[in-house]
Amino acid sequence: MKPEGVMVLIRRLTMMFLIIPTVLLVSLATAQYPEGSRYTPPISSGRGNWSQAYASARQFVCNLSLTEKVNLTTQTGTGATNSYQLGIIPRVGFRGLALDDSPTGVRGTDYSSAFTAPLNMAMTWDRELIYAQAFANGAEHRDKGVNIAYSPVVGPLGRAPEGGRNWEGYSPDPYLSGVSFGLTVAGMNAGGTIAVGKHFVLYEQEHFRQRIEWNSYDLPGVEFNISEPYSANADDRTLHELYLWPWYDAVHDGMAAVMCSYNRVNGTQACQNNRLLNGILKGEMGFQGFVVSDDGSQHSGVLSSLAGMDMTILGETSPNGVEGLGISFWGPNLTQSVLNGSVPEWRLDDMATRTMAAYYYLGQDEDFPELNFAQGDLSTYGYLYPHAMEDFTQINQHVDVRDHHAEVIRRVGANSIVMLKNTNQALPLKSPRQLAVIGEDAGPSLFGPNGCADRGCDNGTLAMGWGSGSTNFPYLVDPLSAIQHRALEDGTVVQYVLDNYDTSLIDAVVSQAEACLVFVNADSGEGYIEVDGNYGDRNNLTAWMRGDDLINEVAGNCSNTIVVAHTPGPILMEPWIENPNVTAVLMAGLPGQESGNSLVDVLYGAVNPSGKLPWTIGKKR
Repeated sequence: MKPEGVMVLIRRLTMMFLIIPTVLLVSLATAQYPEGSRYTPPISSGRGNWSQAYASARQFVCNLSLTEKVNLTTQTGTGATNSYQLGIIPRVGFRGLALDDSPTGVRGTDYSSAFTAPLNMAMTWDRELIYAQAFANGAEHRDKGVNIAYSPVVGPLGRAPEGGRNWEGYSPDPYLSGVSFGLTVAGMNAGGTIAVGKHFVLYEQEHFRQRIEWNSYDLPGVEFNISEPYSANADDRTLHELYLWPWYDAVHDGMAAVMCSYNRVNGTQACQNNRLLNGILKGEMGFQGFVVSDDGSQHSGVLSSLAGMDMTILGETSPNGVEGLGISFWGPNLTQSVLNGSVPEWRLDDMATRTMAAYYYLGQDEDFPELNFAQGDLSTYGYLYPHAMEDFTQINQHVDVRDHHAEVIRRVGANSIVMLKNTNQALPLKSPRQLAVIGEDAGPSLFGPNGCADRGCDNGTLAMGWGSGSTNFPYLVDPLSAIQHRALEDGTVVQYVLDNYDTSLIDAVVSQAEACLVFVNADSGEGYIEVDGNYGDRNNLTAWMRGDDLINEVAGNCSNTIVVAHTPGPILMEPWIENPNVTAVLMAGLPGQESGNSLVDVLYGAVNPSGKLPWTIGKKR
């Protein structure tokens, strides 16, 4: 818990950070360390409200064989339909643990919600709404049978505004991120799913995060020969005052799992960084849960074991590269490392105990649903082991877990909209006789909301970034559809052009309108997908698809031009923000499945635009 007085600090929410005193939740002197090891992994103690969970976990683990304990550390690999699964121990009747993404909903399934981006949660500045959406997300994961959800995100914190995965997190301000991060952990845990805080730590860019990923890109005139991920370097003061601050909040609020990141930190891989995992996370912070790798972020067997990693995703050395398929640093190799003394058995016991303690901490030993879907495969029937073409059976139950969560999503979306400009009483709209809606971002994608794998394209309205942080849309209410529905009530004539490049038609439509809504966007995501030449991180901070020109073109023919921007972060606005014909500007973030409805609530005054920027918009980069 932070010292008295720290929480009353009023922090200005910009990327110009204030200095905050370093706070240690638990001193190193209180942690338990075994003797005789060059590494210093603290043995989990089960302090505080973790005591009962640890008592149950220790009793469970002490009855397991060596290989059964190893089974709790290594996931099954990509050969199985449900590859994110581990710990199945038939001898004791334990059916194992299922893991899945994501911050925006259950990944790779159907009949689940597509929530707003966590960015929008932070933009609300509303503790109740942040918790409500987190609870709903956790409940949906639980009802699908997912024990462990890879969410929430505070790495990246958002140091670079172009950062591809910034939208999965909250804000570059550590205080706002800390509050949001902690509330999300608490909400998802209360929903019944173990929330995994990620990515620990200093994971601030997609470029050069993985050797295989970047060496595989075919860029004209560019040849990569990367031997290891980039190193993010920070001194101890910077690390504690900025990047670690939100993690203290989450540990305080019950975080039971942490994912270590792809990058190196001060020259050492994050997932085998003794100082970070053993010294800071488990020592200083007193973290009681388990540390899990990201896909392909484990770079060693023995070193990662001793440095504090407790579980490995997929179990394979390089799941995104052919050379890693079927090869594991752990699994049988971890068994061998224990037998030959490279890894002490007490370290394996602690790894297994931490995982099971999280399981008991959330009460998952009582009435927890079985996994009822095949991750990434929406077929009703299929093979449990598709590579071997074995065990053809029903792999999806198609359980609808959405409940009334659309209401929460709509509220978060509306309350996260930030009004940056409103002159001449442009908003709210007052039943205009004729309304022009301009821009591809206003309408539906020609490919449907899920037409591109992991949302890896920018077609139609943008409501979610791309990558593993995405989920399937059950539906997507685009702005044009929602505006047309409202226009029917008011008798408003709506004319629209969804082609950003059809200048002659745009000029003709906007010249007759009382108000002209112009929609622009910019997109970003995870580094394994390239969209329009952007490899995860954005190449620049401009609006995509000639957005600046589109706004100025409409404003040149319409004296009441209202701009709506869907973006994963800031965009440059200097080319048009001072144009007197641009009367209003709304930043809508990435609002999820209820995008259009949330926007109409604000456009017509049903909801006050109370959102606040979680980052600075600069005049130039």
